Amino acid sequence: MAKKVVATLKTGKGNAFTKVIKVVKSPKTGAYAFKEEIVLNELVNDFLKK
Repeated sequence: MAKKVVATLKTGKGNAFTKVIKVVKSPKTGAYAFKEEIVLNELVNDFLKK
């Protein structure tokens, strides 16, 4: 699936997007999980601040 996403983003306006991976700690169990999103380059800092 990752290959399909990368291939799609290389065409057209794909340079305007970035795949961001953030580590999130669960408040119930204390375990860490990863949250992935594809966001606009301008909104990367806003995504990481949440």
